[in-house]
Amino acid sequence: MGRGVYVILSQEDAGTFCEIYWETKTLSMRQRLLACRLRLDYRIKCTQLCRLNRMGSSMPDIPRQRSPRAPSIDLGEAVEKVRAIYAKQRLHAGPTDVVAQHLGYKNANNGAAVQVIASLRYYGLIERPQDGMLAVTKDVEEFQYVPSDQARQGILRRWLTAPSVFSQLLVKYEAGLPADQNLRFDLIQLGFSPNAAEALIPVLRRSVDYAGYFDHQPKVEGDIVPGDQLPAQEATVSAALREPTQAPTRPNAQLPIESDSALDQIPVRLPGGRRAWLAIPSPFFAADKVRLKAQIDLLLTDDEESPAG
Repeated sequence: MGRGVYVILSQEDAGTFCEIYWETKTLSMRQRLLACRLRLDYRIKCTQLCRLNRMGSSMPDIPRQRSPRAPSIDLGEAVEKVRAIYAKQRLHAGPTDVVAQHLGYKNANNGAAVQVIASLRYYGLIERPQDGMLAVTKDVEEFQYVPSDQARQGILRRWLTAPSVFSQLLVKYEAGLPADQNLRFDLIQLGFSPNAAEALIPVLRRSVDYAGYFDHQPKVEGDIVPGDQLPAQEATVSAALREPTQAPTRPNAQLPIESDSALDQIPVRLPGGRRAWLAIPSPFFAADKVRLKAQIDLLLTDDEESPAG
């Protein structure tokens, strides 16, 4: 079909519509005949789909709803693509067309190139230091060479939660992603069209799996809460709960363990101005908490079975 504007009118509005455009002198005879035909058709039908040729400038534009910004590729694919850019220009800024060529496109005007570059920016893998220029972020270089798996995990988590929509969903579903139906409903509520929501769900799932988001949740700061879901490694108790032998421990006593920057030193206040210290490694996992709780329960059992002095 040729170019034109399609209008859906109710039967009540059809007559008014035709009368207005019949008086418009800019209409050709053919367009006037179409208007008359439309008016007759509406006497039979309740609605009619009509086309008035070459009247786009006379008709108001219908606003097209745009979905919120979100990546079109998953995090794993995005990391591989930004590595290709880093291999060519390191952290130096380069023209957008050159960056697109590093990604295998002819220039940045390619529709696919535009989507990929936008996705890399949403994840925080590239930045725009100035108009028309793009550069790989410092995090990419750190991720490339950092020897610690834990540090790499932290960077992946930061990239995963950079897109606002991903961050909102991961905060809402902190124990794990729900079924696709739930995610689809949430995305539509956030302003995504049904088709856009459907396309984004697998991107989110693959990104979460690549980052291992639910395999390694953040360590607990402060008191340990039973039932938290965290991964698995050995935990050490640096100082057990103990009764004072002579005088209460001074409130500002020094930590009775060797200094280790890899440990989180957590004070536990006890009655009478006493305190115990826990040295928790990072990361601290679910199996570690079970073992730690068992050790504390054992101390409490020993205390209960001891004869009263």
